[in-house]
Amino acid sequence: MKNVLGSNKQGRLEVSLSGHIDSANVKNVEQELNAMLEPAPQSVVIDCGGLEYISSAGLRMLLRVKKTADDTRLVNVSSAVYEILDTTGFTEIMDIRRAMRTLSVEGCEVIGRGANGQVYRMDEETIVKEFHNADALENINRERELARTAFVLGIPTAISYDVVRLENGGYGAVYELLNAKSYAQLLLSGEKTVDELAEMSVELLRVIHSAEAPEGALPKSADRVLAWFGDIEGKLDPAVSEKLRSLLDSIPDPGCALHGDFHVKNIMYMDGESLLIDMDTFGSGNPIFEFAAMYDAYRGFSETDHDSVRRFLGIDYDTAGRLFERSLELYLGGRGGRFDNAMRAVRILSAVHLCSHYVRGKDADPSEAAEKAEVYKRILEALVPGTDALGL
Repeated sequence: MKNVLGSNKQGRLEVSLSGHIDSANVKNVEQELNAMLEPAPQSVVIDCGGLEYISSAGLRMLLRVKKTADDTRLVNVSSAVYEILDTTGFTEIMDIRRAMRTLSVEGCEVIGRGANGQVYRMDEETIVKEFHNADALENINRERELARTAFVLGIPTAISYDVVRLENGGYGAVYELLNAKSYAQLLLSGEKTVDELAEMSVELLRVIHSAEAPEGALPKSADRVLAWFGDIEGKLDPAVSEKLRSLLDSIPDPGCALHGDFHVKNIMYMDGESLLIDMDTFGSGNPIFEFAAMYDAYRGFSETDHDSVRRFLGIDYDTAGRLFERSLELYLGGRGGRFDNAMRAVRILSAVHLCSHYVRGKDADPSEAAEKAEVYKRILEALVPGTDALGL
């Protein structure tokens, strides 16, 4: 049986290893590999889907391959082989990717939606977040790292324990959440009231916002907002555009951790504990950015279609609005001038995001997108001139 197959094309060597590689055959395997390494490639991808076992002699051979091409990756690594690589420290010195199992989400309940995917309940113990975009694996790995960062900071979050292929295309991140229910499910079932969920939300928000990430460890939420402003800057009245730029630039940055997509379908409740999912928007900045993103989910996207929040979160427009306002009220310690200023700020920041969203033609045909962008443009031109500051 041949243990190695491959080809070196345009600076990239793709190799498949199979069977057992040990001291009995490693010299022959290495000779075949060395022949393929001429001329020296810029990168090497070694498919280990058929590899059943590799000895220390085989591992030393892999190190020599890495010396020839530093960008060497092992993919489709079985659990048995991965355990060998992990035990010997290879996972620390080489890019190693496990073989993925395949799952189907057909017929599964959608329990959450986020910026980059949907979350499905597979069974009582397991949920899966699907990604269908071209950079799915990169996004999954990025989200897993952000979730680990949040966990280390003391923020209650679910961490993916596996990455899988989905039968309908794309990839998924798997979480273990035994009998967990989303906040949306608690509200719809009558297990929790709007006031109770607002209190639970604020308690969780305080935990998130009290965490301070090391400088540079998390993306800055302000950078995202400035990018959205760049999409619409030239479409606003010049005086409004100039004033809005000044307001955005002057938002103070206390370095608070922020979830970035905090709503009733991205919070799970399990054994009396609230856990965050969908961590791909996790970042840092001023809490006003958190509430602006919440407003997007509860009210902002529904400015032009009041039924869209029901389609997105499963709750009606009025209920969503009450939940948002009660959460902000509890967070600020009551209503009054500070509450009114905060509501004005979140409406402005939400309108910046959503105007950008539709200017870029997201989720609508061109004429519909233009009409919706105009709605948020009018909100900005009505609110910005009378606003002195943004931020909490």
